[in-house]
Amino acid sequence: MAELIVGLVIALLAVVLVVRTVRIVPQARASNVERLGRYLRTLQPGLNVVIPFVDRPRPLIDLREQVISFEPRSVITEDNLVVHIDTVLYFQVTDPKAAAYEIADYIQAIEQLTVTTLRNVIGSMDLEKTLTSREHINSTLRGVLDEASGKWGIRVNRVELKAIDPPPSIKDSMEKQMRAEREKRAAILTAEGARQARILTAEGDKEAAILRADGQAKAIDTVFGAIHRNDPDPKLLAYQYLQVLPELAKGEGNTFWVIPSEVTTALQSVSKAFTEKNDGGEPGPEPARESDEPAPSTPPELDEPGAG
Repeated sequence: MAELIVGLVIALLAVVLVVRTVRIVPQARASNVERLGRYLRTLQPGLNVVIPFVDRPRPLIDLREQVISFEPRSVITEDNLVVHIDTVLYFQVTDPKAAAYEIADYIQAIEQLTVTTLRNVIGSMDLEKTLTSREHINSTLRGVLDEASGKWGIRVNRVELKAIDPPPSIKDSMEKQMRAEREKRAAILTAEGARQARILTAEGDKEAAILRADGQAKAIDTVFGAIHRNDPDPKLLAYQYLQVLPELAKGEGNTFWVIPSEVTTALQSVSKAFTEKNDGGEPGPEPARESDEPAPSTPPELDEPGAG
Protein backbone atom coordinates (compact mmCIF):
# COMPACT_ATOMS: atom_id res chain seq x y z
CA MET A 1 0.00 0.00 0.00
CA ALA A 2 2.80 2.39 0.91
CA GLU A 3 4.55 1.63 -2.36
CA LEU A 4 1.38 2.51 -4.27
CA ILE A 5 1.13 5.86 -2.54
CA VAL A 6 4.79 6.62 -3.24
CA GLY A 7 4.30 5.73 -6.89
CA LEU A 8 1.31 8.04 -7.17
CA VAL A 9 3.26 10.89 -5.60
CA ILE A 10 6.20 10.35 -7.95
CA ALA A 11 3.86 10.29 -10.96
CA LEU A 12 2.17 13.47 -9.81
CA LEU A 13 5.51 15.19 -9.37
CA ALA A 14 6.57 14.07 -12.83
CA VAL A 15 3.41 15.53 -14.37
CA VAL A 16 3.91 18.80 -12.54
CA LEU A 17 7.56 18.87 -13.62
CA VAL A 18 6.60 18.32 -17.26
CA VAL A 19 3.93 20.99 -17.13
CA ARG A 20 6.34 23.46 -15.60
CA THR A 21 9.10 22.55 -18.05
CA VAL A 22 7.22 22.57 -21.37
CA ARG A 23 5.65 25.82 -22.55
CA ILE A 24 3.56 26.08 -25.72
CA VAL A 25 3.24 29.58 -27.13
CA PRO A 26 0.42 30.21 -29.68
CA GLN A 27 1.05 31.82 -33.04
CA ALA A 28 1.40 35.66 -33.02
CA ARG A 29 2.08 35.59 -29.30
CA ALA A 30 5.25 36.03 -27.26
CA SER A 31 6.25 35.49 -23.64
CA ASN A 32 9.18 36.92 -21.72
CA VAL A 33 11.06 34.55 -19.39
CA GLU A 34 12.71 35.72 -16.17
CA ARG A 35 15.30 33.65 -14.38
CA LEU A 36 15.48 34.42 -10.74
CA GLY A 37 13.72 37.73 -11.39
CA ARG A 38 15.91 38.87 -14.29
CA TYR A 39 14.94 38.93 -17.97
CA LEU A 40 16.38 35.90 -19.73
CA ARG A 41 14.75 35.54 -23.16
CA THR A 42 11.53 35.76 -25.12
CA LEU A 43 9.68 32.57 -25.97
CA GLN A 44 8.70 32.26 -29.62
CA PRO A 45 5.51 30.60 -30.93
CA GLY A 46 5.65 26.80 -30.65
CA LEU A 47 7.13 24.38 -28.10
CA ASN A 48 9.57 25.83 -25.58
CA VAL A 49 11.41 24.31 -22.61
CA VAL A 50 12.20 26.16 -19.41
CA ILE A 51 13.72 25.18 -16.09
CA PRO A 52 10.92 24.71 -13.59
CA PHE A 53 10.98 26.71 -10.34
CA VAL A 54 13.90 28.75 -11.75
CA ASP A 55 12.56 30.27 -14.93
CA ARG A 56 9.26 32.13 -14.73
CA PRO A 57 7.43 32.90 -17.98
CA ARG A 58 5.53 36.20 -18.02
CA PRO A 59 1.97 36.58 -19.42
CA LEU A 60 1.57 36.30 -23.18
CA ILE A 61 1.86 39.44 -25.28
CA ASP A 62 -0.28 39.78 -28.40
CA LEU A 63 1.82 40.60 -31.47
CA ARG A 64 -1.13 41.17 -33.82
CA GLU A 65 -2.34 44.59 -34.85
CA GLN A 66 -4.70 45.93 -32.24
CA VAL A 67 -7.43 48.57 -32.33
CA ILE A 68 -8.22 50.96 -29.51
CA SER A 69 -11.19 53.33 -29.61
CA PHE A 70 -10.80 56.21 -27.19
CA GLU A 71 -13.69 58.06 -25.63
CA PRO A 72 -14.56 61.48 -27.15
CA ARG A 73 -12.29 64.19 -25.82
CA SER A 74 -12.97 67.92 -25.53
CA VAL A 75 -10.46 69.97 -27.48
CA ILE A 76 -10.30 73.78 -27.88
CA THR A 77 -9.57 75.15 -31.32
CA GLU A 78 -7.57 78.26 -32.15
CA ASP A 79 -10.76 80.36 -32.36
CA ASN A 80 -11.78 79.25 -28.82
CA LEU A 81 -14.46 76.74 -29.81
CA VAL A 82 -14.84 73.44 -27.97
CA VAL A 83 -15.09 70.37 -30.19
CA HIS A 84 -15.43 66.72 -29.19
CA ILE A 85 -13.15 64.35 -31.08
CA ASP A 86 -13.45 60.56 -31.12
CA THR A 87 -10.20 58.77 -32.05
CA VAL A 88 -9.36 55.25 -33.20
CA LEU A 89 -5.78 53.97 -32.97
CA TYR A 90 -4.23 50.99 -34.80
CA PHE A 91 -0.95 49.75 -33.29
CA GLN A 92 1.19 46.64 -33.05
CA VAL A 93 3.75 45.35 -30.55
CA THR A 94 7.07 44.82 -32.33
CA ASP A 95 9.37 44.29 -29.32
CA PRO A 96 7.84 42.22 -26.46
CA LYS A 97 10.77 42.96 -24.16
CA ALA A 98 10.47 46.75 -24.51
CA ALA A 99 6.67 46.62 -24.24
CA ALA A 100 6.99 44.73 -20.93
CA TYR A 101 9.91 46.56 -19.31
CA GLU A 102 10.06 50.06 -20.85
CA ILE A 103 6.53 51.11 -19.91
CA ALA A 104 4.17 49.93 -17.18
CA ASP A 105 0.96 50.11 -19.28
CA TYR A 106 1.57 50.90 -22.93
CA ILE A 107 -2.14 51.13 -23.80
CA GLN A 108 -2.76 53.83 -21.22
CA ALA A 109 0.42 55.59 -22.26
CA ILE A 110 -0.67 55.61 -25.91
CA GLU A 111 -4.10 56.97 -24.97
CA GLN A 112 -2.70 59.85 -22.93
CA LEU A 113 -0.12 60.65 -25.60
CA THR A 114 -2.86 60.68 -28.23
CA VAL A 115 -4.99 63.14 -26.25
CA THR A 116 -2.03 65.44 -25.60
CA THR A 117 -0.90 65.44 -29.22
CA LEU A 118 -4.46 65.97 -30.43
CA ARG A 119 -4.89 69.04 -28.25
CA ASN A 120 -1.62 70.48 -29.51
CA VAL A 121 -2.55 69.94 -33.15
CA ILE A 122 -6.16 71.16 -32.90
CA GLY A 123 -5.12 74.12 -30.75
CA SER A 124 -3.18 75.55 -33.70
CA MET A 125 -6.13 75.30 -36.14
CA ASP A 126 -9.47 77.06 -36.36
CA LEU A 127 -12.76 75.19 -36.59
CA GLU A 128 -13.10 75.35 -40.36
CA LYS A 129 -9.60 74.05 -40.91
CA THR A 130 -10.14 71.35 -38.30
CA LEU A 131 -13.23 70.07 -40.08
CA THR A 132 -11.51 70.01 -43.48
CA SER A 133 -8.05 68.74 -42.47
CA ARG A 134 -8.69 65.23 -41.21
CA GLU A 135 -5.91 63.71 -43.28
CA HIS A 136 -3.42 66.28 -42.00
CA ILE A 137 -4.46 65.66 -38.38
CA ASN A 138 -4.28 61.87 -38.84
CA SER A 139 -0.80 61.97 -40.37
CA THR A 140 0.48 64.38 -37.69
CA LEU A 141 -0.87 62.21 -34.86
CA ARG A 142 0.57 59.07 -36.41
CA GLY A 143 4.02 60.63 -36.80
CA VAL A 144 4.16 61.90 -33.20
CA LEU A 145 2.77 58.69 -31.66
CA ASP A 146 5.00 56.41 -33.73
CA GLU A 147 8.09 58.36 -32.76
CA ALA A 148 7.22 58.45 -29.05
CA SER A 149 6.07 54.84 -28.79
CA GLY A 150 9.02 53.41 -30.71
CA LYS A 151 11.09 53.05 -27.55
CA TRP A 152 8.22 51.13 -25.97
CA GLY A 153 8.35 48.48 -28.68
CA ILE A 154 5.12 49.79 -30.23
CA ARG A 155 4.49 50.69 -33.86
CA VAL A 156 1.52 52.96 -34.58
CA ASN A 157 0.18 52.00 -38.01
CA ARG A 158 -2.76 54.37 -38.37
CA VAL A 159 -4.73 56.99 -36.47
CA GLU A 160 -8.28 57.89 -37.52
CA LEU A 161 -10.65 60.57 -36.30
CA LYS A 162 -14.05 58.92 -36.06
CA ALA A 163 -16.00 62.12 -35.42
CA ILE A 164 -15.49 65.83 -34.88
CA ASP A 165 -18.52 67.34 -33.16
CA PRO A 166 -18.64 71.16 -33.01
CA PRO A 167 -20.95 73.03 -30.57
CA PRO A 168 -24.73 72.89 -31.26
CA SER A 169 -24.90 76.57 -32.25
CA ILE A 170 -22.13 76.05 -34.78
CA LYS A 171 -23.93 72.98 -36.11
CA ASP A 172 -27.10 75.02 -36.72
CA SER A 173 -25.14 77.72 -38.54
CA MET A 174 -23.37 75.13 -40.66
CA GLU A 175 -26.66 73.46 -41.58
CA LYS A 176 -28.15 76.81 -42.63
CA GLN A 177 -25.08 77.59 -44.71
CA MET A 178 -25.18 74.18 -46.38
CA ARG A 179 -28.90 74.61 -47.10
CA ALA A 180 -28.25 78.02 -48.63
CA GLU A 181 -25.44 76.59 -50.76
CA ARG A 182 -27.69 73.77 -52.00
CA GLU A 183 -30.45 76.23 -52.88
CA LYS A 184 -27.93 78.43 -54.67
CA ARG A 185 -26.61 75.51 -56.71
CA ALA A 186 -30.18 74.44 -57.54
CA ALA A 187 -31.05 77.97 -58.72
CA ILE A 188 -27.88 78.11 -60.84
CA LEU A 189 -28.64 74.73 -62.40
CA THR A 190 -32.25 75.76 -63.09
CA ALA A 191 -31.17 79.03 -64.71
CA GLU A 192 -28.54 77.23 -66.75
CA GLY A 193 -31.12 74.69 -67.89
CA ALA A 194 -33.57 77.44 -68.90
CA ARG A 195 -30.80 79.28 -70.76
CA GLN A 196 -29.76 76.13 -72.58
CA ALA A 197 -33.40 75.43 -73.47
CA ARG A 198 -33.78 78.93 -74.90
CA ILE A 199 -30.58 78.52 -76.91
CA LEU A 200 -31.73 75.18 -78.30
CA THR A 201 -35.16 76.62 -79.13
CA ALA A 202 -33.59 79.60 -80.90
CA GLU A 203 -31.27 77.32 -82.82
CA GLY A 204 -34.21 75.12 -83.79
CA ASP A 205 -36.21 78.13 -84.99
CA LYS A 206 -33.20 79.35 -86.91
CA GLU A 207 -32.68 75.99 -88.60
CA ALA A 208 -36.42 75.76 -89.37
CA ALA A 209 -36.37 79.24 -90.91
CA ILE A 210 -33.31 78.36 -92.96
CA LEU A 211 -34.93 75.14 -94.18
CA ARG A 212 -38.17 76.95 -94.93
CA ALA A 213 -36.36 79.70 -96.86
CA ASP A 214 -34.32 77.08 -98.69
CA GLY A 215 -37.51 75.27 -99.64
CA GLN A 216 -39.13 78.46 -100.83
CA ALA A 217 -36.02 79.35 -102.84
CA LYS A 218 -36.04 75.94 -104.49
CA ALA A 219 -39.75 76.27 -105.23
CA ILE A 220 -39.25 79.72 -106.75
CA ASP A 221 -36.33 78.44 -108.78
CA THR A 222 -38.42 75.54 -110.04
CA VAL A 223 -41.34 77.82 -110.97
CA PHE A 224 -39.01 80.33 -112.58
CA GLY A 225 -37.39 77.59 -114.65
CA ALA A 226 -40.77 76.24 -115.71
CA ILE A 227 -41.93 79.71 -116.71
CA HIS A 228 -38.90 80.31 -118.85
CA ARG A 229 -39.13 76.93 -120.48
CA ASN A 230 -42.80 77.45 -121.44
CA ASP A 231 -42.31 81.13 -122.47
CA PRO A 232 -45.68 82.39 -121.07
CA ASP A 233 -47.29 85.64 -122.26
CA PRO A 234 -48.18 88.55 -119.95
CA LYS A 235 -51.81 87.46 -119.81
CA LEU A 236 -50.94 84.16 -118.11
CA LEU A 237 -48.71 85.92 -115.62
CA ALA A 238 -51.49 88.37 -114.77
CA TYR A 239 -53.91 85.50 -114.27
CA GLN A 240 -51.51 83.69 -111.99
CA TYR A 241 -51.02 86.86 -109.97
CA LEU A 242 -54.77 87.18 -109.52
CA GLN A 243 -54.85 83.62 -108.16
CA VAL A 244 -52.09 84.35 -105.65
CA LEU A 245 -53.65 87.55 -104.29
CA PRO A 246 -56.15 85.73 -101.96
CA GLU A 247 -53.29 83.71 -100.45
CA LEU A 248 -51.33 86.90 -99.82
CA ALA A 249 -54.35 88.43 -98.11
CA LYS A 250 -54.51 85.55 -95.62
CA GLY A 251 -51.19 86.47 -94.02
CA GLU A 252 -51.19 88.43 -90.78
CA GLY A 253 -50.46 92.13 -91.23
CA ASN A 254 -50.69 91.99 -95.04
CA THR A 255 -52.57 95.25 -95.60
CA PHE A 256 -50.43 96.70 -98.39
CA TRP A 257 -49.36 95.10 -101.66
CA VAL A 258 -47.09 96.36 -104.41
CA ILE A 259 -48.31 95.48 -107.92
CA PRO A 260 -45.57 95.64 -110.59
CA SER A 261 -46.20 97.74 -113.67
CA GLU A 262 -45.73 94.70 -115.87
CA VAL A 263 -48.62 92.99 -114.10
CA THR A 264 -50.77 96.12 -114.54
CA THR A 265 -50.13 96.10 -118.26
CA ALA A 266 -50.92 92.41 -118.40
CA LEU A 267 -54.17 92.96 -116.52
CA GLN A 268 -55.17 95.63 -119.04
CA SER A 269 -54.52 93.11 -121.82
CA VAL A 270 -56.66 90.52 -120.06
CA SER A 271 -59.44 93.04 -119.60
CA LYS A 272 -59.28 93.98 -123.29
CA ALA A 273 -59.39 90.33 -124.26
CA PHE A 274 -62.50 89.74 -122.18
CA THR A 275 -64.11 92.87 -123.75
CA GLU A 276 -63.47 91.64 -127.30
CA LYS A 277 -64.93 88.28 -126.42
CA ASN A 278 -68.13 89.84 -125.09
CA ASP A 279 -68.56 91.94 -128.33
CA GLY A 280 -68.55 88.89 -130.56
CA GLY A 281 -64.94 88.71 -131.28
CA GLU A 282 -64.63 92.11 -132.90
CA PRO A 283 -62.54 94.69 -131.23
CA GLY A 284 -64.53 97.60 -129.84
CA PRO A 285 -64.04 101.16 -130.89
CA GLU A 286 -61.07 102.84 -129.51
CA PRO A 287 -61.84 105.39 -126.87
CA ALA A 288 -61.63 108.99 -128.02
CA ARG A 289 -58.44 110.65 -127.07
CA GLU A 290 -58.32 114.33 -126.37
CA SER A 291 -56.27 116.31 -128.86
CA ASP A 292 -53.33 118.19 -127.72
CA GLU A 293 -54.52 121.26 -129.83
CA PRO A 294 -57.22 123.48 -128.40
CA ALA A 295 -60.64 123.44 -130.12
CA PRO A 296 -61.45 126.43 -132.36
CA SER A 297 -63.75 128.93 -130.76
CA THR A 298 -67.07 129.92 -132.41
CA PRO A 299 -67.02 133.47 -133.80
CA PRO A 300 -69.66 135.81 -132.41
CA GLU A 301 -72.73 136.54 -134.51
CA LEU A 302 -72.75 139.86 -136.37
CA ASP A 303 -75.61 142.22 -136.07
CA GLU A 304 -77.59 142.59 -139.22
CA PRO A 305 -77.59 146.02 -140.79
CA GLY A 306 -80.54 147.93 -140.10
CA ALA A 307 -81.27 146.15 -136.84
CA GLY A 308 -81.65 148.15 -133.89
